[in-house]
Amino acid sequence: MDDLTDAERKALARCHQAVLGRRRPLRLDCGVELGPYRLAYQTYGRLNADKSNAILLCHALTGDQFAVECHPVTGKPGWWESLVGPGKVLDPACYFIICANVLGGCMGSTGPMARDGVTGQPWNLRFPVVTVGDMVRAQAELLDHLGIPDLFCVIGGSMGGMQVLEWAASYPRRVFTAVPIACAARHSAQNIAFHEVGRQAIMADPEWKGGDYRLHNTVPARGLAVARMTAHITYLSELALQRKFGRSLQDRDALGFGFDADFQVESYLRHQGSTFVDRFDANSYLYITRAMDYFDLAAAHGGVLAKAFAGTPTRFCLMSFTSDWLFPTRESREIVRALNAAAANVSFVEIESDKGHDAFLLDEPEMFRTLEGFLKGAALVRGLGEVS
Repeated sequence: MDDLTDAERKALARCHQAVLGRRRPLRLDCGVELGPYRLAYQTYGRLNADKSNAILLCHALTGDQFAVECHPVTGKPGWWESLVGPGKVLDPACYFIICANVLGGCMGSTGPMARDGVTGQPWNLRFPVVTVGDMVRAQAELLDHLGIPDLFCVIGGSMGGMQVLEWAASYPRRVFTAVPIACAARHSAQNIAFHEVGRQAIMADPEWKGGDYRLHNTVPARGLAVARMTAHITYLSELALQRKFGRSLQDRDALGFGFDADFQVESYLRHQGSTFVDRFDANSYLYITRAMDYFDLAAAHGGVLAKAFAGTPTRFCLMSFTSDWLFPTRESREIVRALNAAAANVSFVEIESDKGHDAFLLDEPEMFRTLEGFLKGAALVRGLGEVS
């Protein structure tokens, strides 16, 4: 445990952890065998007698396993408390809900901050590059560890939605229903470009030290903050930014004619950047953005996306948002067309919202109604009975 940061120690003090890959290392897509490795996870609710009510939540790029409760580092509510909780769509009274920090993460799961078991030194940039497929295979090992043969539902938005698609393609017999939200079957050139800007900001920070900043007791705080600021703009819509901030000034009545934060939107972004540094690791940001960039579900199937879902028994429900320009609706429709070509059971809804990509994390009644209706119908088919 001496390889952990304070953030990881706080996280692990509040959640479960599984050490996996002791007997059989995880073979990563880059060709490296990783093991043992640790996944930190949280659970909510109880597994029923026939183990048929398990739901896996897959988090987005900057998320973690704390989906529903007070975060141990920030003190803020969980990232999906709008959806998960007593009396909500994903009610722990009905479902056994699992959420794991992804492989490569920085809240207790093995990533670049961990120590190489062979050398005893921190991995830093020597940690092998991981993919969304690697993350999902590690999650499958976690389910094996928990004795859960299959899942009633896998659900997630953004990078979480990529994991959902990977689950459905790689483990179709283990996924009864799949709900990919605001995502795509492959990362676009535009999104790769935004990620590269963030990575370059981190690596240009003098405190990054070639990725070995922990050995020098430094943190590339400025670079990581800029990366977060850049990414955060893509999570919002122009209308949402205009409605919330417009050109309003920050704590002043006139322009300052300098380079302090004159405008409220500038102050907001600086706050987003500075608070992000307190809970996220810069190297993990490099690795996880790269995993998203590499995601291309059709590539492993001769470039034909429909082949990834050939013969699938999984029931799908896809959702997108009208103002999401990071993962626009046309990318969800591409997945729907592939699923239709594979004769899959699929439903799709485009939700009217001006909140941008982050809408999947917010109070969106149509999203809640759609998911609730889909899961209630699936629960009856699954034999879970009527879910109230």
